[in-house]
Amino acid sequence: MSTMAATFRESFLERRFRFAEHGTTLARDTMAGMTTFIVMSYIIFLNPIILTSVKQADGKTLAFNGVVTATCVVAAVMTILMGLYTNKAYALAPGLGINAIVAFQLVGQNGLTFASAMGLIVLEGAVVTALVLTGVREQIMRAIPLELKKAIAIGIGLFIAFIGLYDSGLVVQGQGTPVALAHWTTWPVFVTIVGLVITLALRARGFRGDLLVGILGTTVIATIVNASTSHKAFGTTTATWPGWHHIAGWGDWSLFGNFDFHAFSKLGVVSALVWVFALFLSDFFDTMGTLVGVGKPAGYLNEQGEFPEIRKPLLIDSLAAMAGGASSTSSATTYIESGSGVAAGGRTGWVAVVAGALFIPFLFFAPLISMVPAQATAAALIIVGYLMVSQLTEAEGEAEIEEGVATAGRSRLAGIDFHDLAIGLPAALVIMLMPFSYSITNGIGFGFIAYVLIRGTQGRVKDVHPLMWVAAGAFTLYFLVPLLQDHISWI
Repeated sequence: MSTMAATFRESFLERRFRFAEHGTTLARDTMAGMTTFIVMSYIIFLNPIILTSVKQADGKTLAFNGVVTATCVVAAVMTILMGLYTNKAYALAPGLGINAIVAFQLVGQNGLTFASAMGLIVLEGAVVTALVLTGVREQIMRAIPLELKKAIAIGIGLFIAFIGLYDSGLVVQGQGTPVALAHWTTWPVFVTIVGLVITLALRARGFRGDLLVGILGTTVIATIVNASTSHKAFGTTTATWPGWHHIAGWGDWSLFGNFDFHAFSKLGVVSALVWVFALFLSDFFDTMGTLVGVGKPAGYLNEQGEFPEIRKPLLIDSLAAMAGGASSTSSATTYIESGSGVAAGGRTGWVAVVAGALFIPFLFFAPLISMVPAQATAAALIIVGYLMVSQLTEAEGEAEIEEGVATAGRSRLAGIDFHDLAIGLPAALVIMLMPFSYSITNGIGFGFIAYVLIRGTQGRVKDVHPLMWVAAGAFTLYFLVPLLQDHISWI
């Protein structure tokens, strides 16, 4: 009976997610979902740390356990919905960046309550949802030149790799330089190197579960090292078994629905709308970059760089923004770490379903995830970054096939014609500024502005889609917001 039940489950899942059609298997996508979850699980702890690090004017702050509970619920529900509705391997959770804006700027600097700040997040999500339902968001994505879409994917790859290098401690702030290579004399750096060796060796051997096994194996090594050094290597908050009496809990559900729209009376209507616009722009283009960057290696984009049925993941992402605000976790968004599951071979929505489902137990067993140190996920992020940058080589193969000979169309071999100033410079800005400014939105914004300016100067205004002009204008205002707020009293 158990064999028949297993066969029925597999056939049902095959019909629902079409593993064979996407060139994958149930086992592979299950492992990919576990990989995605482990790589992005840091948000369970980092989001509460950021949101509870600032006090309101009345001295109160958000409940840490409440933010943990809400973070897990939003991530689980929206990621599972993404998998079921779109059959794509994207995972969602409250996004880093916007949560810092909520805590340090809206609450810390502007004096809003957390409830009022979350109300702005709900409004921003509603605006994005309206643009999805009207098709405007989809049209903007189609208006972007193919070369810039490729640059976005490559820039995100470098961004992901930099996150892995920096968070693991392998790259640090230098003395007299912005960054430098760490001294290889500490246990965290040693564990990072061991994790890289393990993961690269597994990938070199063609082992499909290399990222997941690398993360788990490195966590075990880090835990052993930490115990043998009396917790001096990693401290007592990570790479440490939490103890049976600290594992379980029931969660804190008090923050759901805790939002209001008093920001308009506190800040003024114009200033509140400016903040909604800034949040909207950041959320809008972060998601666009992630869908393109992760979708390219996953095979979701066609030869023209277009994403068929993109409205589905865009709708889930926009609803996630509203859900994040309504539950006091800040805007939830599609995660670039979804690329780790794709790199592990995941292709279908089952990856998202597995990743989302794994958030549910940590409503009650959150301390277990704290065992995974940043050093254990570094190798996965670096390899994901490499795979996204390697799209340059993939484009070279496509160019050879299209031209018929290896030497034809040489300027197209990289997929981006850097000899064309209007394409090459904006693409370079996108690629460089994402990791250098630690922001997907900044990279896309500078690239878009440079593209329309150069084309306009060349007298080729008609070659630029009207929506690209609108997007460039919006980014210009976005970058000017701090200046306007400092010098115009009614903003």
